[in-house]
Amino acid sequence: MLIAAASGRALAASARRGGYVPLVVDGFGDQDTIGAAAAHIRVSFARPINGDRLITALETLADSRDCVGIVCGSGFEDRADLLRMIGQRWRLLGNSPETVKRAKDPIGFAARCREANIPHPETSLVPPPDVDRWLAKRIGGAGGWHIRSADEVNKRAKDIYFQRRVNGEPVSALLLCDGSNVLVLGLSAQWTAPTPRHPFRYGGAVRPAPIGEVMKEAMIAALGRLNSIMPLVGLNSADFVLDGDVFQLLELNPRPGATFDLFEPEGSSLFSLHLDACRGALPTSAPSYRTAMAGAIVYAPRGILAAPTFDWPEWTADRPVPGSRVEAEQPLCSVFAWGATVLEAKQLVEKRSAMLHMLLAEGVS
Repeated sequence: MLIAAASGRALAASARRGGYVPLVVDGFGDQDTIGAAAAHIRVSFARPINGDRLITALETLADSRDCVGIVCGSGFEDRADLLRMIGQRWRLLGNSPETVKRAKDPIGFAARCREANIPHPETSLVPPPDVDRWLAKRIGGAGGWHIRSADEVNKRAKDIYFQRRVNGEPVSALLLCDGSNVLVLGLSAQWTAPTPRHPFRYGGAVRPAPIGEVMKEAMIAALGRLNSIMPLVGLNSADFVLDGDVFQLLELNPRPGATFDLFEPEGSSLFSLHLDACRGALPTSAPSYRTAMAGAIVYAPRGILAAPTFDWPEWTADRPVPGSRVEAEQPLCSVFAWGATVLEAKQLVEKRSAMLHMLLAEGVS
Protein backbone atom coordinates (compact mmCIF):
# COMPACT_ATOMS: atom_id res chain seq x y z
CA MET A 1 0.00 0.00 0.00
CA LEU A 2 1.40 3.37 -1.03
CA ILE A 3 1.06 6.24 1.46
CA ALA A 4 1.82 9.88 0.71
CA ALA A 5 1.45 12.58 3.37
CA ALA A 6 3.30 15.48 4.93
CA SER A 7 3.61 13.16 7.94
CA GLY A 8 3.04 9.49 7.17
CA ARG A 9 3.84 7.79 10.47
CA ALA A 10 0.32 7.36 11.87
CA LEU A 11 -1.01 6.01 8.58
CA ALA A 12 1.94 3.65 8.16
CA ALA A 13 1.73 2.28 11.70
CA SER A 14 -2.00 1.69 11.40
CA ALA A 15 -1.53 0.06 7.99
CA ARG A 16 0.92 -2.39 9.60
CA ARG A 17 -1.62 -3.21 12.30
CA GLY A 18 -4.17 -3.83 9.57
CA GLY A 19 -1.93 -6.33 7.80
CA TYR A 20 -0.77 -4.09 4.95
CA VAL A 21 2.80 -3.43 3.82
CA PRO A 22 3.19 0.37 3.79
CA LEU A 23 5.42 2.11 1.23
CA VAL A 24 5.70 5.69 2.40
CA VAL A 25 6.62 9.06 0.94
CA ASP A 26 6.50 11.82 3.54
CA GLY A 27 8.15 15.08 4.49
CA PHE A 28 9.77 14.14 7.80
CA GLY A 29 11.43 10.74 7.53
CA ASP A 30 11.46 10.31 11.29
CA GLN A 31 12.51 7.14 13.12
CA ASP A 32 8.97 5.89 13.63
CA THR A 33 7.89 6.36 10.02
CA ILE A 34 10.99 4.60 8.72
CA GLY A 35 10.43 1.81 11.25
CA ALA A 36 6.79 1.29 10.24
CA ALA A 37 7.38 1.49 6.49
CA ALA A 38 8.64 -1.40 4.41
CA ALA A 39 10.29 1.29 2.28
CA HIS A 40 10.43 5.06 2.65
CA ILE A 41 11.50 8.10 0.66
CA ARG A 42 11.57 11.60 2.09
CA VAL A 43 10.23 14.40 -0.14
CA SER A 44 9.58 17.98 0.94
CA PHE A 45 5.91 18.90 1.28
CA ALA A 46 6.71 22.60 1.62
CA ARG A 47 4.78 24.85 -0.76
CA PRO A 48 4.88 24.46 -3.65
CA ILE A 49 5.16 20.65 -3.63
CA ASN A 50 7.40 19.35 -6.41
CA GLY A 51 4.87 17.04 -8.07
CA ASP A 52 7.39 15.41 -10.41
CA ARG A 53 9.69 14.55 -7.52
CA LEU A 54 6.82 13.15 -5.47
CA ILE A 55 5.54 10.94 -8.28
CA THR A 56 9.06 9.75 -9.08
CA ALA A 57 9.46 8.73 -5.42
CA LEU A 58 6.15 6.84 -5.50
CA GLU A 59 7.14 5.09 -8.73
CA THR A 60 10.43 4.05 -7.15
CA LEU A 61 8.60 2.53 -4.17
CA ALA A 62 6.01 0.82 -6.36
CA ASP A 63 8.54 -0.63 -8.80
CA SER A 64 8.25 -4.45 -8.95
CA ARG A 65 5.56 -4.40 -6.23
CA ASP A 66 1.87 -5.20 -6.55
CA CYS A 67 0.35 -2.12 -4.89
CA VAL A 68 -3.31 -2.21 -3.88
CA GLY A 69 -3.54 1.56 -4.20
CA ILE A 70 -2.53 4.78 -2.49
CA VAL A 71 -3.78 6.67 0.56
CA CYS A 72 -2.99 10.38 0.59
CA GLY A 73 -2.99 12.24 3.90
CA SER A 74 -2.25 15.88 4.67
CA GLY A 75 -0.41 18.02 2.15
CA PHE A 76 -2.73 17.77 -0.86
CA GLU A 77 -5.50 20.10 0.26
CA ASP A 78 -4.63 22.68 -2.42
CA ARG A 79 -3.22 20.25 -4.99
CA ALA A 80 -6.18 18.54 -6.62
CA ASP A 81 -4.17 18.56 -9.84
CA LEU A 82 -1.42 16.51 -8.21
CA LEU A 83 -3.97 14.09 -6.75
CA ARG A 84 -5.36 13.68 -10.26
CA MET A 85 -1.90 12.83 -11.61
CA ILE A 86 -1.40 10.30 -8.83
CA GLY A 87 -4.82 8.79 -9.50
CA GLN A 88 -3.88 8.18 -13.13
CA ARG A 89 -1.13 5.80 -11.92
CA TRP A 90 -2.59 4.14 -8.84
CA ARG A 91 -6.02 3.64 -7.32
CA LEU A 92 -6.82 6.56 -5.01
CA LEU A 93 -8.24 5.21 -1.77
CA GLY A 94 -9.90 8.33 -0.48
CA ASN A 95 -11.84 11.28 -1.79
CA SER A 96 -11.54 12.14 -5.47
CA PRO A 97 -9.55 15.21 -6.58
CA GLU A 98 -12.87 16.85 -7.50
CA THR A 99 -14.26 16.31 -3.99
CA VAL A 100 -11.08 17.67 -2.39
CA LYS A 101 -11.24 20.75 -4.59
CA ARG A 102 -14.91 21.33 -3.72
CA ALA A 103 -14.29 20.87 -0.01
CA LYS A 104 -11.42 23.36 0.04
CA ASP A 105 -13.12 26.00 -2.12
CA PRO A 106 -14.03 28.51 0.63
CA ILE A 107 -16.88 30.23 -1.19
CA GLY A 108 -18.35 27.01 -2.55
CA PHE A 109 -18.08 25.35 0.87
CA ALA A 110 -19.86 28.30 2.51
CA ALA A 111 -22.65 27.93 -0.04
CA ARG A 112 -22.99 24.21 0.71
CA CYS A 113 -23.20 24.96 4.43
CA ARG A 114 -26.05 27.40 3.75
CA GLU A 115 -27.76 24.80 1.57
CA ALA A 116 -27.46 22.22 4.37
CA ASN A 117 -28.58 24.76 7.00
CA ILE A 118 -25.28 24.52 8.88
CA PRO A 119 -24.02 27.61 10.75
CA HIS A 120 -20.77 28.78 9.12
CA PRO A 121 -18.76 31.99 9.54
CA GLU A 122 -19.16 34.71 6.94
CA THR A 123 -16.56 34.10 4.23
CA SER A 124 -15.22 36.36 1.48
CA LEU A 125 -12.52 36.55 -1.17
CA VAL A 126 -12.69 40.35 -0.94
CA PRO A 127 -10.81 42.12 1.87
CA PRO A 128 -13.36 43.19 4.51
CA PRO A 129 -13.59 46.81 5.65
CA ASP A 130 -13.55 45.91 9.38
CA VAL A 131 -10.36 43.82 9.27
CA ASP A 132 -10.01 43.56 13.04
CA ARG A 133 -13.05 41.25 13.10
CA TRP A 134 -11.77 38.91 10.38
CA LEU A 135 -9.12 36.27 9.87
CA ALA A 136 -7.13 35.63 6.71
CA LYS A 137 -6.58 32.00 5.71
CA ARG A 138 -4.71 30.31 2.89
CA ILE A 139 -6.94 28.28 0.60
CA GLY A 140 -6.11 24.63 1.30
CA GLY A 141 -4.04 25.47 4.37
CA ALA A 142 -3.69 23.00 7.25
CA GLY A 143 -2.43 22.85 10.81
CA GLY A 144 -3.27 26.46 11.63
CA TRP A 145 0.08 27.73 10.31
CA HIS A 146 -1.59 29.74 7.58
CA ILE A 147 -4.10 31.67 9.72
CA ARG A 148 -3.48 35.34 10.47
CA SER A 149 -5.41 38.39 11.50
CA ALA A 150 -6.81 39.95 8.33
CA ASP A 151 -4.84 43.17 8.88
CA GLU A 152 -1.50 41.30 8.74
CA VAL A 153 -1.60 39.81 5.24
CA ASN A 154 -1.18 40.81 1.63
CA LYS A 155 -4.82 41.16 0.71
CA ARG A 156 -4.07 40.84 -3.00
CA ALA A 157 -2.68 37.32 -2.71
CA LYS A 158 -4.66 34.94 -4.91
CA ASP A 159 -4.56 32.06 -2.42
CA ILE A 160 -6.02 34.03 0.52
CA TYR A 161 -9.61 34.17 1.71
CA PHE A 162 -11.21 35.94 4.67
CA GLN A 163 -13.41 34.50 7.39
CA ARG A 164 -15.16 36.39 10.16
CA ARG A 165 -13.82 35.66 13.65
CA VAL A 166 -16.07 33.54 15.85
CA ASN A 167 -15.93 32.99 19.59
CA GLY A 168 -15.84 29.60 21.22
CA GLU A 169 -13.85 26.42 21.76
CA PRO A 170 -12.45 24.35 18.85
CA VAL A 171 -13.83 20.84 18.47
CA SER A 172 -13.04 18.37 15.70
CA ALA A 173 -15.11 15.43 14.49
CA LEU A 174 -13.52 12.37 12.89
CA LEU A 175 -15.95 10.84 10.44
CA LEU A 176 -15.98 7.70 8.35
CA CYS A 177 -17.98 7.81 5.11
CA ASP A 178 -18.88 5.29 2.41
CA GLY A 179 -20.18 7.67 -0.26
CA SER A 180 -23.72 7.65 1.15
CA ASN A 181 -23.59 7.34 4.93
CA VAL A 182 -21.63 8.98 7.74
CA LEU A 183 -20.37 7.38 10.95
CA VAL A 184 -18.82 9.82 13.42
CA LEU A 185 -16.03 7.96 15.21
CA GLY A 186 -15.67 10.62 17.89
CA LEU A 187 -15.16 14.24 18.84
CA SER A 188 -11.99 15.81 20.20
CA ALA A 189 -11.28 19.15 21.84
CA GLN A 190 -8.30 20.97 20.36
CA TRP A 191 -5.90 23.69 21.42
CA THR A 192 -3.23 25.82 19.80
CA ALA A 193 0.52 26.25 20.35
CA PRO A 194 0.77 29.91 19.36
CA THR A 195 3.84 31.89 18.39
CA PRO A 196 3.99 35.56 17.39
CA ARG A 197 4.23 34.55 13.72
CA HIS A 198 1.76 31.68 13.92
CA PRO A 199 -0.92 32.48 16.53
CA PHE A 200 -3.20 29.60 15.47
CA ARG A 201 -0.62 26.81 15.11
CA TYR A 202 -2.05 23.41 16.06
CA GLY A 203 -1.00 22.30 19.53
CA GLY A 204 -2.87 19.12 20.32
CA ALA A 205 -6.20 17.46 21.07
CA VAL A 206 -7.95 15.29 23.63
CA ARG A 207 -10.79 12.85 23.21
CA PRO A 208 -13.61 12.70 23.96
CA ALA A 209 -14.59 16.35 23.66
CA PRO A 210 -16.42 17.30 26.86
CA ILE A 211 -19.73 18.31 25.29
CA GLY A 212 -23.32 17.30 25.93
CA GLU A 213 -25.26 14.70 23.98
CA VAL A 214 -27.71 17.24 22.52
CA MET A 215 -24.89 19.30 21.02
CA LYS A 216 -23.10 16.17 19.84
CA GLU A 217 -26.21 14.87 18.07
CA ALA A 218 -26.78 18.28 16.44
CA MET A 219 -23.24 18.30 15.05
CA ILE A 220 -23.57 14.73 13.78
CA ALA A 221 -26.85 15.60 12.08
CA ALA A 222 -25.21 18.62 10.43
CA LEU A 223 -22.44 16.43 9.03
CA GLY A 224 -25.04 14.04 7.67
CA ARG A 225 -26.76 16.89 5.82
CA LEU A 226 -23.44 18.09 4.43
CA ASN A 227 -22.56 14.59 3.24
CA SER A 228 -25.87 14.33 1.40
CA ILE A 229 -24.85 17.39 -0.64
CA MET A 230 -21.16 16.56 -0.95
CA PRO A 231 -20.67 12.78 -0.57
CA LEU A 232 -17.41 11.75 1.05
CA VAL A 233 -15.52 8.48 1.36
CA GLY A 234 -13.05 7.16 3.93
CA LEU A 235 -11.76 9.13 6.89
CA ASN A 236 -12.44 12.86 7.03
CA SER A 237 -12.42 15.48 9.75
CA ALA A 238 -14.57 18.52 10.38
CA ASP A 239 -13.57 21.51 12.51
CA PHE A 240 -16.20 23.27 14.60
CA VAL A 241 -16.24 26.14 17.09
CA LEU A 242 -18.63 25.76 20.04
CA ASP A 243 -19.93 28.74 22.00
CA GLY A 244 -22.39 27.63 24.66
CA ASP A 245 -25.22 25.85 22.88
CA VAL A 246 -24.28 27.21 19.45
CA PHE A 247 -21.81 25.72 16.98
CA GLN A 248 -20.35 26.81 13.68
CA LEU A 249 -18.62 24.57 11.16
CA LEU A 250 -15.33 26.16 10.12
CA GLU A 251 -14.03 23.72 7.53
CA LEU A 252 -13.89 20.17 6.28
CA ASN A 253 -10.67 18.23 5.79
CA PRO A 254 -11.35 15.54 3.17
CA ARG A 255 -8.60 13.15 4.32
CA PRO A 256 -7.35 11.46 7.52
CA GLY A 257 -6.77 14.23 10.05
CA ALA A 258 -4.43 15.30 12.84
CA THR A 259 -6.34 13.33 15.49
CA PHE A 260 -5.80 9.98 13.76
CA ASP A 261 -3.74 8.58 16.67
CA LEU A 262 -6.42 9.39 19.23
CA PHE A 263 -9.01 7.22 17.51
CA GLU A 264 -6.93 4.16 16.63
CA PRO A 265 -9.10 1.27 17.94
CA GLU A 266 -7.58 -1.10 20.45
CA GLY A 267 -6.73 -4.34 18.69
CA SER A 268 -7.85 -3.02 15.32
CA SER A 269 -6.78 -0.59 12.60
CA LEU A 270 -8.22 2.79 11.62
CA PHE A 271 -6.39 2.42 8.31
CA SER A 272 -8.37 -0.75 7.59
CA LEU A 273 -11.63 1.02 8.47
CA HIS A 274 -10.66 3.77 6.03
CA LEU A 275 -10.06 1.29 3.21
CA ASP A 276 -13.29 -0.60 3.94
CA ALA A 277 -15.25 2.66 3.85
CA CYS A 278 -13.63 3.62 0.54
CA ARG A 279 -14.92 0.29 -0.79
CA GLY A 280 -18.44 1.03 0.48
CA ALA A 281 -18.49 -0.78 3.86
CA LEU A 282 -19.01 0.96 7.19
CA PRO A 283 -18.96 -0.76 10.59
CA THR A 284 -22.28 -0.94 12.40
CA SER A 285 -21.00 1.27 15.22
CA ALA A 286 -18.01 3.39 16.17
CA PRO A 287 -15.19 1.78 18.17
CA SER A 288 -15.34 2.24 21.94
CA TYR A 289 -12.43 3.57 23.99
CA ARG A 290 -11.84 2.67 27.62
CA THR A 291 -9.91 5.79 28.62
CA ALA A 292 -9.49 9.40 27.57
CA MET A 293 -6.47 10.14 25.39
CA ALA A 294 -4.54 13.29 24.54
CA GLY A 295 -1.89 13.99 21.95
CA ALA A 296 0.30 17.06 21.51
CA ILE A 297 2.99 18.32 19.17
CA VAL A 298 6.29 19.33 20.76
CA TYR A 299 7.91 22.05 18.68
CA ALA A 300 11.61 22.87 18.63
CA PRO A 301 12.00 26.17 20.53
CA ARG A 302 15.13 26.88 18.49
CA GLY A 303 16.91 25.38 15.53
CA ILE A 304 18.52 21.98 16.18
CA LEU A 305 21.56 21.38 13.99
CA ALA A 306 21.75 17.69 14.82
CA ALA A 307 19.07 15.75 16.70
CA PRO A 308 20.73 13.85 19.56
CA THR A 309 20.90 10.12 20.09
CA PHE A 310 18.33 9.91 22.82
CA ASP A 311 16.45 7.32 24.84
CA TRP A 312 13.01 8.56 23.87
CA PRO A 313 10.16 7.81 26.30
CA GLU A 314 7.66 5.22 25.10
CA TRP A 315 4.89 7.84 25.05
CA THR A 316 6.54 9.75 22.19
CA ALA A 317 6.34 9.27 18.43
CA ASP A 318 7.60 10.96 15.25
CA ARG A 319 11.07 11.01 16.79
CA PRO A 320 13.74 12.63 14.61
CA VAL A 321 16.58 10.52 13.24
CA PRO A 322 19.81 11.21 15.18
CA GLY A 323 21.88 13.80 13.37
CA SER A 324 18.94 15.23 11.42
CA ARG A 325 18.23 18.95 11.40
CA VAL A 326 15.08 20.42 12.96
CA GLU A 327 14.25 24.03 12.17
CA ALA A 328 13.12 26.43 14.90
CA GLU A 329 9.39 26.27 15.66
CA GLN A 330 8.97 23.12 13.54
CA PRO A 331 7.59 19.83 14.94
CA LEU A 332 10.14 17.90 16.98
CA CYS A 333 7.95 14.94 18.00
CA SER A 334 4.52 13.93 19.22
CA VAL A 335 3.60 13.16 22.84
CA PHE A 336 0.66 11.07 24.07
CA ALA A 337 -1.07 10.48 27.39
CA TRP A 338 -4.03 8.51 28.72
CA GLY A 339 -6.25 9.14 31.72
CA ALA A 340 -9.49 8.26 33.44
CA THR A 341 -10.86 11.69 32.50
CA VAL A 342 -10.31 14.24 29.74
CA LEU A 343 -8.75 16.66 32.23
CA GLU A 344 -6.36 14.00 33.54
CA ALA A 345 -5.22 13.04 30.03
CA LYS A 346 -4.69 16.66 28.97
CA GLN A 347 -2.79 17.59 32.12
CA LEU A 348 -0.55 14.56 31.71
CA VAL A 349 0.26 15.28 28.06
CA GLU A 350 1.15 18.86 29.01
CA LYS A 351 3.35 17.59 31.85
CA ARG A 352 5.09 15.12 29.52
CA SER A 353 5.64 17.80 26.88
CA ALA A 354 7.33 20.05 29.46
CA MET A 355 9.36 17.11 30.76
CA LEU A 356 10.57 16.29 27.27
CA HIS A 357 11.77 19.84 26.73
CA MET A 358 13.78 19.57 29.95
CA LEU A 359 15.25 16.17 29.04
CA LEU A 360 16.35 17.38 25.62
CA ALA A 361 17.68 20.76 26.75
CA GLU A 362 21.17 19.52 27.59
CA GLY A 363 21.47 17.03 24.72
CA VAL A 364 20.52 19.29 21.82
CA SER A 365 23.15 21.14 19.83
